[in-house]
Amino acid sequence: MDDFNDNPIISTEAAEELQPSAAVAESSAPAAPRQPPKRADLGLFAPAIAIIAWLVPGLGHLLLRRWGRALAFFVAVGGLVMTGYLMRGNVFPPHSQDPFGTLGFIADACSGVFYLLARVVEASGPNVSRAVGDYGTRFIAAAGIVNVLAICDAYEIAARRRR
Repeated sequence: MDDFNDNPIISTEAAEELQPSAAVAESSAPAAPRQPPKRADLGLFAPAIAIIAWLVPGLGHLLLRRWGRALAFFVAVGGLVMTGYLMRGNVFPPHSQDPFGTLGFIADACSGVFYLLARVVEASGPNVSRAVGDYGTRFIAAAGIVNVLAICDAYEIAARRRR
């Protein structure tokens, strides 16, 4: 720091003004790293993220600032659901006498808001008499399963179990 004092062009007073003072040096010191919230603070945060991630696929990741994953899950779930709807796949109702119908409902309902859109998009009803409609049913169920993976991933990130 004595470089200024050795310079014959700069006076001693000017050199003292140009040197950083101790107060400036202390204020520019790096702050202590932020501590992650304690486990008790995360009590409701991670489940809330999971519910939000279920309602709108990708929104949980968006709130966690994982932009790429948010977009990928939204496009994947939305693309599978809309393709299934356009193929006139079957959307399972909440009440079923068949255990496979109940499993189908659970898989469909896991797609979140897209399940609620099913009645609007699928106004003409399913057409499973052709193979295309049967594939559409599988696409809709697969979208729910992909969203379950997104929900689990968002929950784990929010609970600080993974990055």
